[in-house]
Amino acid sequence: MTTQPDHGQELIPRPERTPEAVRVALARVAPHRISDMERHKEQALTAAIADGKIGHLRHWLAYWQAQVEIERRPDLSARYRAALTAVHGTSSNDDPAFRSAMNELAAVEAEAQQAVSA
Repeated sequence: MTTQPDHGQELIPRPERTPEAVRVALARVAPHRISDMERHKEQALTAAIADGKIGHLRHWLAYWQAQVEIERRPDLSARYRAALTAVHGTSSNDDPAFRSAMNELAAVEAEAQQAVSA
């Protein structure tokens, strides 16, 4: 039996790895992002049809699994939002605070991706 790390209170259980389960979970934790998810799905489907590669759809699902992971875990969500605020509070890409915040955004996304890939 594997033990999962304690991240504090999770808003909802982690959804199954299916498009519909991820969509339902996103609707519960971040309903304002459903239109982004649908738009991204259409782009992935168009690309998959154009080049005959299902990888576009796999990438789409993995991306949205990670987004749900961030939204369903208050620890990740708080870090993500704080980093976004820091990014938007900088005056240029040369600002050291910009790079630091971008690194934090990447770290949060990597942690979420790792969590859903385990």
